[in-house]
Amino acid sequence: MSVLEIKDLKKYYGKDESLVKALDGINLTVKKGEFIAIVGSSGSGKSTLLNMIGGLDTPSEGTVIVDGKEISKMEDEDQTIFRRRQIGFIFQNYNLVPMLNVYENIILPIELDGDEINKKFIDNIIDLLHLESKTKSYPNMLSGGQQQRVAIARALASKPSIILADEPTGNLDSKTGQEVLGLLKVTAEKFNQTIVMITHNLEIAQLADRIIRIEDGKIYS
Repeated sequence: MSVLEIKDLKKYYGKDESLVKALDGINLTVKKGEFIAIVGSSGSGKSTLLNMIGGLDTPSEGTVIVDGKEISKMEDEDQTIFRRRQIGFIFQNYNLVPMLNVYENIILPIELDGDEINKKFIDNIIDLLHLESKTKSYPNMLSGGQQQRVAIARALASKPSIILADEPTGNLDSKTGQEVLGLLKVTAEKFNQTIVMITHNLEIAQLADRIIRIEDGKIYS
């Protein structure tokens, strides 16, 4: 079963001599539970592609379908709600709320939707990511690796259709990055979660089930 379908996706900026083809006919299908890594040099189009999948930008042509919904065709409010419920984000700079403790950061997307907290599920995620002793700590009391684990827990908490990870180890040293990505992989496998990750780190990319190489806005392998 496919969670993500991308069909002939294009994103162009400018025109005539100034035309930039950030994405130039991308086709990609990702199955439920799959962990894929998108790699490419700076300016290759990988960040633009992730923004399209997350509904943070609109395509010039083509379609992005997440969990059966074409997100670019949604009204702004509907797209915002869909993104909050069905797409989990993990960013390089963690994006934790400094005045909330670890537990409050993790459950924030659920509370924003007014949904009931599945405490057993949240506790399970916290245990798997080795955060049980940090739930009352604030982000400024944590190491980079611990903050990224909190970001992973938050992304998993609302049981989204897909998790998008944007250079999730970019601010971590190599050893911590490997540990954090290893925990993400284990946790995702346990919950049959789908992950699309962009990274420039080929060593980190090896943890994925499939590696997609993108250059000049096109998929090459």
